[in-house]
Amino acid sequence: MTKRAQKCFVLDTNVILHDSSCIHHFQEHDIVIPIFVLEELDQFKKGNDTLNFHAREFLRSLDSLSGDRLFDGGIKISPNSGRITVKLEQEFHPDLTNSFSLQKTDHHILNTAYLLSKQKPDTQIILVTKDVNLRMKAKAIGLMAQDYTSDHVRDISTLYTGKRVAEEVPKEIIDRMYQDPFEIDIDDLNLKPAMLPNEFLILRNNKKSALARFSPIKRAVCRVDKADAYGIKPRNAEQTFALDALMDPDVQLATVTGKSGTGKTLLALAAALEKKKFYRQIFIARPIVPLSNKDMGFLPGDIPAKLDPYMQPLYDNLAVIQNLYSERDARHLKIRELLEDEKLVISPLSYIRGRSLVKIYFIVDEAQNLTPHEVKTIITRAGEGTKVVFTGDIFQIDHPYLDTLSNGLSHLIEKMQGQPIYAHINLEKGERSELAELASNLL
Repeated sequence: MTKRAQKCFVLDTNVILHDSSCIHHFQEHDIVIPIFVLEELDQFKKGNDTLNFHAREFLRSLDSLSGDRLFDGGIKISPNSGRITVKLEQEFHPDLTNSFSLQKTDHHILNTAYLLSKQKPDTQIILVTKDVNLRMKAKAIGLMAQDYTSDHVRDISTLYTGKRVAEEVPKEIIDRMYQDPFEIDIDDLNLKPAMLPNEFLILRNNKKSALARFSPIKRAVCRVDKADAYGIKPRNAEQTFALDALMDPDVQLATVTGKSGTGKTLLALAAALEKKKFYRQIFIARPIVPLSNKDMGFLPGDIPAKLDPYMQPLYDNLAVIQNLYSERDARHLKIRELLEDEKLVISPLSYIRGRSLVKIYFIVDEAQNLTPHEVKTIITRAGEGTKVVFTGDIFQIDHPYLDTLSNGLSHLIEKMQGQPIYAHINLEKGERSELAELASNLL
């Protein structure tokens, strides 16, 4: 068997802040941590955000490996892994001094990797960073650079959509879907590949059609009827599927994806209001990802003033539902009452950390801006009787170090498909207006 070429991976700070366990994912190859990475991690130690957790967790795990060799020759991470070494500061290589400022930490990390490539010509030196700009700089000086991909989905074009269409289905099968018990045995359809639990299905035969979902409990394909939620009526088959999953108590985890204007957030909020009696509270939250990667402190005003622009779309969706009824209507007044009594809480995601998630209908909007670890943290905190819903557009990401393949929402869909308590639907048709749909498709 041919032995694989030895590689050495130099890690940037953002890789560790993305996944504190990253050093365990490089198999038998060596890892180098520039001392400047430790300096940056030190600035992230304090706080309650995910970044702070990853900084602390990594430093603890590195400390557990510490020995005299950590700074001199490296130390084995585990019996089957390579060695990890912390590299101290070195003089800038002459090839870099004319092009890169010594004032930027990124350039010191780049220098560490470049010096290693000169010192170890027989070893493949690879800089691993989630910063695309730093990857381009590395390639400009002939250094290999790549993104951290251990939690990437394999191929976005094959990502589970949650639905399929069966054409030329025998008319008698479609007719049976409209006769009590409104379901048919899965074997009668002979679908290839086999349907996944809670996968949706459009059955067609010329002008005849039926909407259905594969129930893992009944082991049958059951008809899905159009049902409104707190006055919101589905406008197409996909929205009908979404409401079916969002209002089903047996579906404890649901994801709804789609471009802007497909109704993701509105449907989730309407379903939560419709099913409020089964839950203690409704939480709807979204991560705060400032535009242009600017810190919140740069924005004017106090904390509420800074957060209002990020939360306003959620209030807009609530207003759409509320305005379906007159101000004296019981349903209009109920929404106001839920807000006043904090039975309906709209908040930045970070503000909900630490709250009890027992018997909660929990909607996480803009979930494409979460890392896989953040998504896992949210789900693992769900208590008894809680339903968690993630909505987002995996093609519209504001996070500087996430993309369509690496964001937490894509990761969740790929890993959870086929689980009996999970359902997913991708919405494709925009329902805002003809103008909004045209802009979404063409611009």
